Amino acid sequence: MSEPLSLPSITIVLVEEHNADLLANVSQGVFDNEVDPDLTTQYLRDPRNLLVVAVHENQVVGMASGLLYLHPDKPLQLFINEVGVSERYHRLGVGRRLIARLLQCAEGQGCTEAWVTTEEENTAARALYVSSAGKEELDRPCVYTWRLDSNL
Repeated sequence: MSEPLSLPSITIVLVEEHNADLLANVSQGVFDNEVDPDLTTQYLRDPRNLLVVAVHENQVVGMASGLLYLHPDKPLQLFINEVGVSERYHRLGVGRRLIARLLQCAEGQGCTEAWVTTEEENTAARALYVSSAGKEELDRPCVYTWRLDSNL
């Protein structure tokens, strides 16, 4: 059995072009798919995108991504796109620290609000968001998707 992890040994880092090589060593389960270097470059070049990662012993063990978005009738907001933490690092506060850093970055950019959606049955994510001081909205959104490719 492995030793219990110490939170101080896990650092939370804002990923930018100069340190994108952090994404060369990512634990399983952090992202949905393998990290693509070309997509990473495109993502990081867009100043509206935010990506923070949790690093333990030179390996990315968690991430949170978000999009700063502006609308003609609303001030700058952060849409939290995704939070992923390797299973071994669950229930250690890593997700909370990732969200806190993402919110800090967004506030530094002038955001006045942040929001996220998740599936109603995703109790782990919902517990994370509540423990991160998120307030659950009573109005339930309906989510619709469109495939935008030639295979329609």
